[in-house]
Amino acid sequence: MKIVGISACPAGLAHTPMAAKALEKAGAKLGYEVKIEQQGSLGQVNEITAAEAKEADFLLLATDQKVVGMERFEGKPQIRVNINTCIKAPEAVLKKCVAAVEQRNAN
Repeated sequence: MKIVGISACPAGLAHTPMAAKALEKAGAKLGYEVKIEQQGSLGQVNEITAAEAKEADFLLLATDQKVVGMERFEGKPQIRVNINTCIKAPEAVLKKCVAAVEQRNAN
């Protein structure tokens, strides 16, 4: 499973990188390929390319903020999750998202 995502919080200083790191670490543990772009006060960090976006199974948005560059993900299934939930329970978030995408693909 290839997962791309964007983490962003109002300031973009603490929660943004914490969520990105937690999700990527949980993805590695679960055997998923996960890349999380951080959008915040430093701009875009670990930017997801158009090719990476196209290859991904879905987009995980760990934010309630406006996201820059959403056109890269046009037509891609998107799941939005509270950034704090991604920090506190990243494995559960990824499992729930993967299950939702698999269910959607089965129908």
